[in-house]
Amino acid sequence: MRPHHSGHAGLWAGRVVTAIGTALGTAALYYSTILPDMLRVGLSIAFPACIAAAGWLRPAWARHGVRAVMTAAVGAWYVTDPPRNDRIWAQEYAVPADTWREGNMVHVHDVRNFRYRTTSDYLPAWYDATYDLNGLDSVDLVTSYWAGENIAHVFLSFGFSDGQHLAISIETRRQARFPYSTIAGFFHHYELFYVTADERDLIGVRTDVRHERVYLYRLDLQPDVRTRLFLSYVSAIHDITRHPVWYNTLTDNCTTGILARAGARLRYRFDWRVILSGHTADLAYDMGLLGPYDPTRYPTYDALHAASRINRPPDAVIGMDYSTAIRLHLPAPEGPGAP
Repeated sequence: MRPHHSGHAGLWAGRVVTAIGTALGTAALYYSTILPDMLRVGLSIAFPACIAAAGWLRPAWARHGVRAVMTAAVGAWYVTDPPRNDRIWAQEYAVPADTWREGNMVHVHDVRNFRYRTTSDYLPAWYDATYDLNGLDSVDLVTSYWAGENIAHVFLSFGFSDGQHLAISIETRRQARFPYSTIAGFFHHYELFYVTADERDLIGVRTDVRHERVYLYRLDLQPDVRTRLFLSYVSAIHDITRHPVWYNTLTDNCTTGILARAGARLRYRFDWRVILSGHTADLAYDMGLLGPYDPTRYPTYDALHAASRINRPPDAVIGMDYSTAIRLHLPAPEGPGAP
């Protein structure tokens, strides 16, 4: 009986592998950037249809061989499909920032500063700015929730002694012809993009326009660590303008991108909260990376989390004092890392 059971198990294992390979290949084709769209959709229909049709082939080695060749061909195309910077982008991703350093001064070309009337009605704007590394005195972790507690968008904002703030968010670079899709982020659908923006844009659209739940925490980093972290972003922003990379929801997203940039400097260790990005600040708290905050006022992460929400009055407007205004009632860190 054992050989019979073994053969039966092997048959089902083969079917499962074929089903998974077919599903992944179909999704990779459907969510690809192939043009025209008719060809993209047609290939995503033809691939599973041909895999299914191969089931009629006899003998079995012919059936398996044809399916293996087709799957390998799709796999070879996928791994060699190059990311690009020359697509027709949605307007908010149309103009990438660029950076260069001269001594202790970092120049940023095209800092985004959109002025939003509604989520779909905005005035595009960019400006150039220069930041003094000697004045880099804070790094804030921002988490923004739009549904539930487990998933949030996570990014950093760098603060300087002259009052400037530069917010940097790792996001999907969406083409104008595609709506946003969470599933598409698992495949070669979006290039990775560093939204390099004024806080009035990057945080303001979330607090005042989308009305998301936004939290801001100070990271407890030594001055040399803050500088290295900022420069790692500066280098990445410059590199990606010349060498685009694919965004991936699992391996190269807003949270993993922060940790990759920080590396060992943030004493990163793998944790389930990296995958469920809504808990990233909780992870940072457990790693001793927030604050330091007054332990008598904020003895637990839950207490700090509740106090760190940016609450905007109903009649608030996004003005020149936005960065100061959103921090007025937030917990103030103590010690050397305090402002």
